[in-house]
Amino acid sequence: MTLMLVCFAAAALGPGEDGVSGDAVIRGGEGGSEVVITTTDRLAGAIHSLTWGGKEFIDSFDHGRQLQSAANFDCGKPFVPEVFNPTEAGSRADGTGDSSSSRLLELHAEGAELRTTVRMAFWLAPGEESLGNPAQNDRVLSDHLVSKRVRIGEGGDPKVIRYDVVFTVPQGEHHTYAQFEAVTGYMPPEFGAFWRFDATTGDLVPLDDGPGEQADPVVLSTADGSHAMGVYSPDPSPGYGRFRFEAERVNKWNCVFRERDPRGVRPGEYAYRMFVLVGTLDDVRRSLVRLHEGDAAGSDDS
Repeated sequence: MTLMLVCFAAAALGPGEDGVSGDAVIRGGEGGSEVVITTTDRLAGAIHSLTWGGKEFIDSFDHGRQLQSAANFDCGKPFVPEVFNPTEAGSRADGTGDSSSSRLLELHAEGAELRTTVRMAFWLAPGEESLGNPAQNDRVLSDHLVSKRVRIGEGGDPKVIRYDVVFTVPQGEHHTYAQFEAVTGYMPPEFGAFWRFDATTGDLVPLDDGPGEQADPVVLSTADGSHAMGVYSPDPSPGYGRFRFEAERVNKWNCVFRERDPRGVRPGEYAYRMFVLVGTLDDVRRSLVRLHEGDAAGSDDS
């Protein structure tokens, strides 16, 4: 008999709160500068849409292409992406369907602020594979939680969105490596120009397609620079990635943090702060300069 080693999750949590709707809208700014963020029940409260001046920045297709968070773990073995991959919006099998395998536990939306807590589904179901690698989870719904607090208008600018995320790693699992995709944005293919922010000069420098990751913040824009989205974190050692998926007609950026411990990644909370920036390409560049100088990053933690 062949034994398949599976990274078992901790004992299941109790049932989620009934009647928690994932449909919500927050907004900030006015007229042509208004930013509107929409979540849906279909995605367990993950962000389905972000518009600035009526322009859509998110390509929300299946349950992976959103503005959302996810995590990957190694189960104490050589690391393989996606095989133990709690994901905020749901699982691969959810496809383009109307429901999510993730469970929304809490959602509050008022004015320009959104807060949610989600018990994440694994991206792969037991028995599924990613690039020939089998899932290491033994169920669809994980015991991993992600909480986010999203606030439009940091520093008085509606085009600067503060994005705070807390991952909760449960007891009873053994990992020596954790990769937290604190936030990622999947964007329509017209956002096809890739840039990195050079903090020493305050300029945006063209990036090749990669895929790749570096320590400098990334920005994706339209060819004419009329619309752009970028990400910045004041926390130590973020990695910023960019990806072009030609066949799927979607482009992606992310902000990633990694935790390593050969004795075992500790259970508990892992908190990260990011800023998601929208506007023209020059708007985003100027926001990055201000953030790097500490103007908005030094705002209060309330």
